[in-house]
Amino acid sequence: MSRVTVTRWAGFLVAAFILMAPALAAASTWNIDPEHTSIGFKVRHLMISNVKGVFGKVSGVVNVDDSDLTKSSVTATIDTASIDTGVAKRDTHLKSPDFLDVAKYPTMTFVSTGVTKGSGGNFKVTGNLTLHGVTRPVVLDVEGFAPEIKDPMGAIRRGASASATINRKDFGVTWNKVLEAGGVAVGDEVKINIEVEMVKAK
Repeated sequence: MSRVTVTRWAGFLVAAFILMAPALAAASTWNIDPEHTSIGFKVRHLMISNVKGVFGKVSGVVNVDDSDLTKSSVTATIDTASIDTGVAKRDTHLKSPDFLDVAKYPTMTFVSTGVTKGSGGNFKVTGNLTLHGVTRPVVLDVEGFAPEIKDPMGAIRRGASASATINRKDFGVTWNKVLEAGGVAVGDEVKINIEVEMVKAK
């Protein structure tokens, strides 16, 4: 191969890398910050009010492609024993085999399988939620990512909000009691609200 040919190939590779660089730069990896992330839920109680709670321990990784959000992905793991509704006796019951059975199923996981764009910068994340030993598809409605900021320690952060609704019976969590006046003690529908803060991986 002549020197001219080598030079031409080198020039072609440099040009190709320059063209690819913006796309490569657009993809980034973020670690979920458990100290600033909230996995909240609420469920109907006695058919008259809602009980709210949170899971306090969560970890995971979010891969974001700002040039094409449909190429992004998320994997998250939640410690089921970290459930907290503010009432110790109720939390003990929720951790028992009647509900989450945390001794047998210490974690729940969410692994995304697809992302679609919505209106106003919002999007939907479809994924598999594994809870109580059962895996079912769930769709998260996600507000557009907040812009990147640098915190006082120099770390790059960004956040997002998401929501979803699941039926606990779909995951084998079926305990209930029928009320004398009609209805049941615990609703089947569980509404989930997520506030996630992420730190950019170095």
